[in-house]
Amino acid sequence: MSISPDTRDRLTASIAQLIRTGRQISTRAASQLYGELPSYGWTLLLPLEQDGDQRCSALAARAGIDVSVASRQLAVLERSGYVERHPDPRDGRATLLRLTPQGAEALAATRAMRADWALAALSGWSEHDARRLTDLLDRLRADIEVAVPAAPSAAREPLGAGR
Repeated sequence: MSISPDTRDRLTASIAQLIRTGRQISTRAASQLYGELPSYGWTLLLPLEQDGDQRCSALAARAGIDVSVASRQLAVLERSGYVERHPDPRDGRATLLRLTPQGAEALAATRAMRADWALAALSGWSEHDARRLTDLLDRLRADIEVAVPAAPSAAREPLGAGR
């Protein structure tokens, strides 16, 4: 099945614009909820909520950023009270990061705000259209993950760098 160059170009342009809009919304949400807390924090907080305590290196790998970038970003989140460090019981030389109750509250508040925005944006959509879009986006994400191999960690551009 072939897709025309015009459709391909419109699709890639729409995806790029959607990503930019998503970044702008994330920045606005962080600004509205937590003042100067950088929007990148949510990328590091979510794995702690989902999978529990982790090393900085594991969080960096999951976020697709360099460990040094993750370390700086986590230091900001720690000073803000969203994460805390404690010794790794399996390796006393290492530390684990843990989501604090304040960090969990921040994630819940962010989710609520995003849900409100999504409901407002989709207020004119039918349930069928919203489900169809969700299914297609899930398919696109999965197909992109298969078609575009992950870059070696040394070659990745750090997400959130300069933001």
